[in-house]
Amino acid sequence: MTRTGQSHIVAIGGGSFRRSERYDFLEPSALMRYTLDLTGQDRPKLGLLATATGDDAEWLLKMYGAFRSYDVEVSHLTVFPMPNVDDPAEWILEQDAIYVSGGSVANLAALWRVHGLDEAFARAWRAGVVLSGQSAGALCWHVGGNTDSFGPTLRPWSDGLALLPYSCGVHYNSDDQRRALLHASIASGELPGGYAADEGVALHYVGTEFIQAVTVDPAGSAYRIEHDGEGGVKEFRIEPRLLTG
Repeated sequence: MTRTGQSHIVAIGGGSFRRSERYDFLEPSALMRYTLDLTGQDRPKLGLLATATGDDAEWLLKMYGAFRSYDVEVSHLTVFPMPNVDDPAEWILEQDAIYVSGGSVANLAALWRVHGLDEAFARAWRAGVVLSGQSAGALCWHVGGNTDSFGPTLRPWSDGLALLPYSCGVHYNSDDQRRALLHASIASGELPGGYAADEGVALHYVGTEFIQAVTVDPAGSAYRIEHDGEGGVKEFRIEPRLLTG
């Protein structure tokens, strides 16, 4: 298997999939095509994880259906009631790209660590497997962010895999709690400075460097949030590149 030699993470604020206009099923948005293109493979191996939803079988079934018209080899990894593959770390390393669903990021991180998947993902990332996901599947690669893992009122969370040394904000323009809490958490030092993405927007990192934001929504934006050194924060808007198709 020949990989690009770079370590990519695509953290999606929302909008990985869309409902077909003609049929009642989901189909990948251009954000997913962008992610798969980073593998450099004509027929990439795409690994799906729904740990954050308790390995929800319905979600996994929908994802297999969503990629039916894509030239990809789809498989999945579950941990309930036990791993569905003999060697989860080997399975992760065999993929060209990983996509992680939304759900409870706190539960996801705990279960991944129990099964040693945190270390496996770090090795795969360094080996060039493209890591991606939406919501919980975006937060998990960072130091943390804010989450509804503990209830409907968002709480700061700083127990991510920290492959990326930043905080992350998702669903940034669709949930009124998120911007204010992320600002407060960075201002207090509970979370490091970081990046945030609106619905339909993804954050692309190469190694630990933020490269660009991409979007399927012309009105969507990305943001850099930094501590201002005076007990507050500074937020800078990042113009994303519009994807088509």
